[in-house]
Amino acid sequence: MPTKNTKFYSFLLVVADMVVLLIAFTLAYVVRVHYDPRPLLAPVYAVDYAQAFLLIVPIWIIIFASIGLYHASTYNRRLVEWSKIALGAFIGILVIIGWEYVSEKHFFPARLVALYALAGSFLLLLAERELFRLVRGLLFRFGHGISHVLVIGNSAATKDIALNLAHTEESGYKIIAIAGPAKFVPENLPVEHFSTVEQALKHVHNLEITTIIQTDLYDSAERNQRILNAALINHINYSFIPGEPEFYTGKNMVDVFLGYPMISVSQTPLIGWGAIMKSIFDRIIALVLIVVLSPIFLLLIILQKLFNPGRVFYVSRRLSKFSQPVSLVKFRSMRPEFGKRDAADEFHDMGRDDLAQEYETQRKVAHDPRITKFGHFLRSTSLDELPQLFNVLRGELSLVGPRPILPQEAKFSPSKTALLHSVKSGVTGLWQVSGRSNLSFEERIELELFYAQNWSFWLDIKILFKTIAVVFRRTGAK
Repeated sequence: MPTKNTKFYSFLLVVADMVVLLIAFTLAYVVRVHYDPRPLLAPVYAVDYAQAFLLIVPIWIIIFASIGLYHASTYNRRLVEWSKIALGAFIGILVIIGWEYVSEKHFFPARLVALYALAGSFLLLLAERELFRLVRGLLFRFGHGISHVLVIGNSAATKDIALNLAHTEESGYKIIAIAGPAKFVPENLPVEHFSTVEQALKHVHNLEITTIIQTDLYDSAERNQRILNAALINHINYSFIPGEPEFYTGKNMVDVFLGYPMISVSQTPLIGWGAIMKSIFDRIIALVLIVVLSPIFLLLIILQKLFNPGRVFYVSRRLSKFSQPVSLVKFRSMRPEFGKRDAADEFHDMGRDDLAQEYETQRKVAHDPRITKFGHFLRSTSLDELPQLFNVLRGELSLVGPRPILPQEAKFSPSKTALLHSVKSGVTGLWQVSGRSNLSFEERIELELFYAQNWSFWLDIKILFKTIAVVFRRTGAK
């Protein structure tokens, strides 16, 4: 929801970034040229350096804008902003170096100036953004620059949006009123409640509303138009947010079709170049890990032969992207006679109806009698899953993704299974680093649905690092 305040804030960021870049490049030049006695690569005088900087700084700002550094979705999320600052500074330096190579003219008098400028711009931009965040939070806390919001809707999204915007010092929005059923008004939230839209619109001026957020379209086109007209007449911002989660998860594109605005909804943002880059990344990392971990593979094979006689590997038929079957490879952790049929059937044959019921509910059991002692060690350390790196190398799995499910599990929820399998299944995933086996089956499915609908490369990186931490802590592994 771009408002006058957010646009003004973005403008201030642009100006501040230009000043900070000027300081960073000036310090880089002074430190290397005036305080380092070593010879320079090329004689670049201060005047020439300053003139070149004035030509280059707009390019940096364009780069920053293209990666979203001036968008609220970035500067409202600290870690995302930090990562984009690092990316923007790095791309900016590469552009300058590339320009030097093509034009055969020197911008930097020495290579260290480029390094100093990169480090300086990143650190100073980071400090500047944190200072802006601190000042903005203080202004919000004292009521300056806040948007007064009227939320209109008849769905759970109405309540969810009100709750998320209730933290005024962070969001810059203050929920003044909610129009809709009382059950969607959050408890303990001091807001005006109107049972009908018509009542709410009569008080727009008195309540000093500056933004209207509508989460549901009414059956009456006249009623919807009345809401929009109220926003236009009172010169306030209007935003429509679809209450159905399918409209704001995955990858959405807004276009104009036959003169009408059209929202194209994809199941997942993992499409196009994102999917290609993820596949390349997966295979490179898998190959490196297989080579580095080859001594551990050899050791585990020997230990399997000594302490767990029989087949070294266990191959399980699972479903991955588009519900295509894959042969999942793991180190065998069960006794050789088990693992060939559905676990519930094997538990019934063992006379353990209690375990069969537990498995049918949770799709796991806390104490599985089919697992050998060495198998317990493999599972508790997650070493049994190492051979899945070969599945990744073959392109059957990804490093990060939803758990590859058993064919019989697909019948539990066909719609959710289809959504889960809009992306390739993974060796690790969001549920493994969020409690792993301690989570219920439904909780695991919800986490994996969130991953499929909200994928980003940054999310993959965070999950991989969290996986390492979880494995070393042996949290929840069974």
